Amino acid sequence: MSPRMEVSLGPLHLRNPVMTASGTCGSGLELLPFADLRALGAVVGKTVTRRPRPGNEPPRTFETASGMLNSIGLQNPGIDRFLAEVLPEVARAGYVFVANVAGEDPADFASLAERIDAAPDRSAVAAIEANLSCPNVAGGLDFSMDPRLASEVVSRMRRATRLPLLAKLSPNVADVRPLARACEEAGADAVTLVNTYLGAAVDWRRRLPVFGRVMAGLSGPAIKPLALFQVWRASSAVRIPVVGIGGIQTAEDALEFLCAGARAVQVGTALFRSPTAAGDLLAGMERLLGEAGVADVNDLVGSLRPRAEAP
Repeated sequence: MSPRMEVSLGPLHLRNPVMTASGTCGSGLELLPFADLRALGAVVGKTVTRRPRPGNEPPRTFETASGMLNSIGLQNPGIDRFLAEVLPEVARAGYVFVANVAGEDPADFASLAERIDAAPDRSAVAAIEANLSCPNVAGGLDFSMDPRLASEVVSRMRRATRLPLLAKLSPNVADVRPLARACEEAGADAVTLVNTYLGAAVDWRRRLPVFGRVMAGLSGPAIKPLALFQVWRASSAVRIPVVGIGGIQTAEDALEFLCAGARAVQVGTALFRSPTAAGDLLAGMERLLGEAGVADVNDLVGSLRPRAEAP
């Protein structure tokens, strides 16, 4: 018998715990020729801002050992074009869609949430994920380093929208738990972590940094152990669900995140290798859970225990 795969992130009910990560497949439309996105829990769109953003100067990506550095700079068409041109296409495609937004201040975040909540195609948006943690724009990490500022952003967004609200946090802090608790208390329905870790690449022959801003965001398998730890920490500190992300390449990886406390997972860098990575991972999870005799994926969530307690 196949395991039950439905999960809930507060009021957001998903057919399974596999989501795509923001910034790795546009709005999802780009993957339609290759993958059945309606089979996934959700597609999380690329970050949308109030004004159009051209993004950072190239190069924007750089391969590293077991990972990738990126400095995209939130390139996007802006909220007006997103609502007028992109969201109607998403609505026609019919997959579960989570809109990801980033503002310049708390009022900007709230305005974006309000615009989506009032959109004609609002029914195509299942939830909003607030990007509090982009390392590739000036000031992008501010909202994920100060619990008071994170709380203000989430609180204002909560008042601006009826949609389920996720807060995406940065790992580039001493302790993610105060941030997660602040978002929970302000009304977030779930927290997503982690975003990329800060890193850099150097061209020593030219004595120049690879990226114009020197720093970039590290993702991929290299950060998986670090992300697992952050998910475990956060899930032990809040009552709302945690969405785990960071170096997930295989079904085994995803199940480890669920065991550590995540209720759902997001697949990101793996999609650059294969556009079917999320669907392949879901099929693998179902198979492994069946082989282990786990009837309901929720039974695995948060089941990690200290070795002293293991039988």
